[in-house]
Amino acid sequence: MLSITRRSGESVRVAEAALAAAKTVPAAPARRRGPAASYAELARVAARGWPPVESERLGEWELRAAAGFTRRANSVLPLGDPGTDLPEALAAVVRWYAARGLPAYVQTATGGEGTQERLAARLEELGWAREVSAELRTGALASLADRAPGAGVRLVREPDAAWLSRYQRVGEVRPEVTAVLTGGPSVWFAVVDGEPGSPARAIGRCVVDGRWAGFAAVEVDPEHRRRGLASDVMAALAARALDEGASAAWLQVERENTAARAMYERSGFTVHHHYHHHRAPGDGA
Repeated sequence: MLSITRRSGESVRVAEAALAAAKTVPAAPARRRGPAASYAELARVAARGWPPVESERLGEWELRAAAGFTRRANSVLPLGDPGTDLPEALAAVVRWYAARGLPAYVQTATGGEGTQERLAARLEELGWAREVSAELRTGALASLADRAPGAGVRLVREPDAAWLSRYQRVGEVRPEVTAVLTGGPSVWFAVVDGEPGSPARAIGRCVVDGRWAGFAAVEVDPEHRRRGLASDVMAALAARALDEGASAAWLQVERENTAARAMYERSGFTVHHHYHHHRAPGDGA
C-alpha cells in the first residue's frame, strides 16, 4: 500500500497494483491573490502572535507549552531539522510534554508554498492521530478598515472581565491564559459592552507584527448576531493596525466553523494553507 497526501493534508492509502501513474505535485504559489507570503513567514508570525509560556529548541524545532491552554501554545512547531532522525525526535518530544503533564502534539501545515505534506504523512504512518485541522487565511487590511466601526467598540491593551467572560475558551482565568492572550509584539482587544456586569456582546483580538495584523477570538453573543458586530470589531482593530503600519491581515479558523469561514470569505480572506495538530499515539484524549 502507498500513502498519498492530498493538498488538504488528508492521507489516503492506495494499493500499489491499482496505481497506473503518479507524480509529486508541487505546492501552490504562495498567494494567487492577496498578500504574498511563504508558509515559514506566516508560521513564525502566527507563533509570535500566540506565544507559549515556556519553549525549548530541539534542533530547529520549537517545543511550546502553556499549561495546556490551546493546542497552538502546547505543540511543536517543526520548522526545519530537529537535529536527529524523526523517531528519535518524536520520542524526545513525547518525553518533554510528559514531564509537564501534557499530551504531545506536533503542528504541521499542508497546501501551500513550503508546507509539510511529507512530515504530516509520516506522522500518521507512525500512529500520530490528526485531531484538529484549520485554515490560515490572509487578506488585505485596508478593506477591513473601510467599514466605519460602531461607536460602541472600545479598544484596550489587556482583556478585562467583560472580554474574558465572552471568550469561549476560558474557564478559570489562570496566569498562563493571560500570558498567552497578552503576548505578542503589539496586542489589542476590542470590546462591545453589554449590560453592566454582563459579558461583552462582541469581542476580538489583534496582534500587530510588522506588516501583519493577526485577528483572533472574534466572538459575538448569540442573541446579538447578524447585526454586524463582528465586522465592527474587526474594522476597529484593522484601523488601529493600519495606524501602526500594518498592511496585511491573517487569521485562523477551524474547518468545522462554517459560519466564521463564510464571514471571513465575504471579508476577502482566502485560504493560504491548512494546518493540523497530530497527537502522539498512546496519549489519551
